[in-house]
Amino acid sequence: MPNPFPFSYLPLSFAIALQFHQQQVSKIFEQVFLPPNFNICIFFIQISTIKMDPDTVKSTLTNLAFGNVIAAAARDYKKELLTQEKAAQLNSTNEEVDLDELMDDPELEKLHADRIAALKKEAEKREAWKKKGHGEYREVTEGDFLGEVTGSEKVICHFYHKEFYRCKIMDKHLKSLSSKHIDSKFIRLDAENAPFFITKLAIKTLPCVILFRQGVAVDRLVGFQDLGGKDDFSTNALEVLLIKKGIIAEKKDEDDEDNVYDESKRRTVRTSVAADSDSD
Repeated sequence: MPNPFPFSYLPLSFAIALQFHQQQVSKIFEQVFLPPNFNICIFFIQISTIKMDPDTVKSTLTNLAFGNVIAAAARDYKKELLTQEKAAQLNSTNEEVDLDELMDDPELEKLHADRIAALKKEAEKREAWKKKGHGEYREVTEGDFLGEVTGSEKVICHFYHKEFYRCKIMDKHLKSLSSKHIDSKFIRLDAENAPFFITKLAIKTLPCVILFRQGVAVDRLVGFQDLGGKDDFSTNALEVLLIKKGIIAEKKDEDDEDNVYDESKRRTVRTSVAADSDSD
């Protein structure tokens, strides 16, 4: 076999070692796009010029082999990244397909249609209530009274006197609740201008809040007896009481602003001259 490295003064064992590592060394030089034999020859010329000792040559070859391992690891890492990227793209495609299938699900479409129909029905119901005077706290006359209480399923009517302080307190709370509980009608009637109904309903104490269901008086609040007998009760306390009496519906998704403050920290409202109630 002819000696590919014509350096006669090199030891035979060294030439064999170089020939043994030629393949791995050539792979390293291939990274810079030079012919393997050309790089090997340059390597031999450098060795012959500086006349490296065997230990140095062994160390150099070891370093070259280590560099080849690093290059291989880099290629494997790049290959792994490409594999992960392809897997991510595949998962994304699967998610899009699943979403398309979900949008075409007949059960989901039915639920969506039912929800839209329910919202539409609720909106129509609210519009009908507003036309009947729901959603606000209104003053009515004795002549309008019967039509108001019979025109809605649930009606809350406050019989008041314009000079009584406690009637003003009740007005404040009922006005706050009227916009929140649009399913019930909130009205007020001046007791001085409605003697017939004051007598007919046997109203003796003001303020008096009478609860009507389908035109029939089913319950009443006389003074503040059911609210602790004090003037500083909260709108929430009145709301809870009316919910218990079934004249308004509970609103789980809305909180009254009065809930923010603790009852013990609420400023006491100045009481009227008559501590217990006002009478006509």
